[in-house]
Amino acid sequence: MELFQAKDHYILQQGERALWCSRRDGGLQLRPATDLLLAWNPICLGLVEGVIGKIQLHSDLPWWLILIRQKALVGKLPGDHEVCKVTKIAVLSLSEMEPQDLDLELCKKHHFGINKPEKIIPSPDDSKFLLKTFTHIKSNVSAPNKKKVKESKEKEKLERRLLEELLKMFMDAESFYYSLTYDLTNSVQRQSTGESDPRPLWQKVDDRFFWNKYMIRDLTEIGTPDVDFWIIPIIQGFVQIEELVVNYNESSDDEKSSPETPPQEPTCVDDIHPRFLVALISRRSRHRAGMRYKRRGVDKNGNVANYVETEQLIHVHNHTLSFIQTRGSVPVFWSQVGYRYNPRPRLDKSYY
Repeated sequence: MELFQAKDHYILQQGERALWCSRRDGGLQLRPATDLLLAWNPICLGLVEGVIGKIQLHSDLPWWLILIRQKALVGKLPGDHEVCKVTKIAVLSLSEMEPQDLDLELCKKHHFGINKPEKIIPSPDDSKFLLKTFTHIKSNVSAPNKKKVKESKEKEKLERRLLEELLKMFMDAESFYYSLTYDLTNSVQRQSTGESDPRPLWQKVDDRFFWNKYMIRDLTEIGTPDVDFWIIPIIQGFVQIEELVVNYNESSDDEKSSPETPPQEPTCVDDIHPRFLVALISRRSRHRAGMRYKRRGVDKNGNVANYVETEQLIHVHNHTLSFIQTRGSVPVFWSQVGYRYNPRPRLDKSYY
């Protein structure tokens, strides 16, 4: 999908669908793609793979729109469902400031022979935004307030550090996965009980493993079928998919070349070398997640710290086998203070 920058909006376009994001208040809305022509001088910034959501890491900082900048195909699950890993993200500050260099893959339709997109030039019709009162001009040329300058620098430093941590979380950990057609949050058993459910994928996912649910809630709360395309459920965990070939009739080279060996009729390749599709899917719960020693026990809703469900999946001859294992903190109210000297567990509540 293409990412456009207009005067007050970022616009994501895919075919006839368009998602608008305000650069003033961060609001998300859907409009027909033809409305792109109504926006003054929209500039194509490049291509992205999808929307993760928006987030505000500090009350003094603007909202950020997080996009999937680059993905890697992990493999295909039974039914030809592609599973992808998020390898790079793009972060857009939802403020009126100009975006930094996003280093996106350029769209051949709008950037043929052009290395970088041009910046937006203010429209002559919008001269009212350029007008400054005498008071504004006077304040700009006066000596800057040292306190405000210090606060501004501290704010920029905080924003830069949080942004670096956010990028590192996605690109270094490599633990965020998604599929546009397969429900990675539910095991094969749970999916089989809802095969006749006509709802879109994001409404059938397991709430515990819908990692970006809070970040994408502006879209989920719209309540129209038009938003289904833009909502991508992402899991935090691990996915590996491999295809194995097992040879049950392994014979020596002497037996194969012996004249006494009777000729064999050609048989199906899968009968001689059965193909197994083996997948490992680990899903980490979004509830009560945190660092070891600092997040322990259970909460009042029954969510244990760092709960992970691991599914081992084997598919052969149109049959799918699934085995589930779960792990999590001991389900009682307990905690630990500090972690350098092997602190003893402490019971917080003896009853509930």
